Amino acid sequence: MKVIIINGPNLNLLGKREPEVYGNETFEEYLNYLISKFPSIELDYYQSNVEGELINKLQEVGFSYNGIILNAAAYTHTSIGIGDAVKAITTPVIEVHISNTFAREEFRHQSFISPNAKGVILGFGLKSYELALQSFLLNN
Repeated sequence: MKVIIINGPNLNLLGKREPEVYGNETFEEYLNYLISKFPSIELDYYQSNVEGELINKLQEVGFSYNGIILNAAAYTHTSIGIGDAVKAITTPVIEVHISNTFAREEFRHQSFISPNAKGVILGFGLKSYELALQSFLLNN
């Protein structure tokens, strides 16, 4: 099974950015944990702060991978283009958020990705990614 995690803007700052919301662990540290916990999954990772690069990556992997875990971060609430890219591909996408977006500012309650995603997991910290991986294993 081949799964890619695609992270959007500012998630490269995990471990430094707002630790009260996002914790103290870098994503690279957490990714190493996921790789060791799920040895049966070929796990790739991509992060960009640029909307078009995220769309390009979705189109690149969206017909050949078994699953995509997408945390588009702030683009979740603003990017019709990313939502359209998720709709256009055949690989199932699980939308993930570290924080509970519904417990935050009202503009974060809207997602252009959710209507086209297989599912949404939010509010469980970095464990949200682990839950998404488990869901792919259960449904494979």
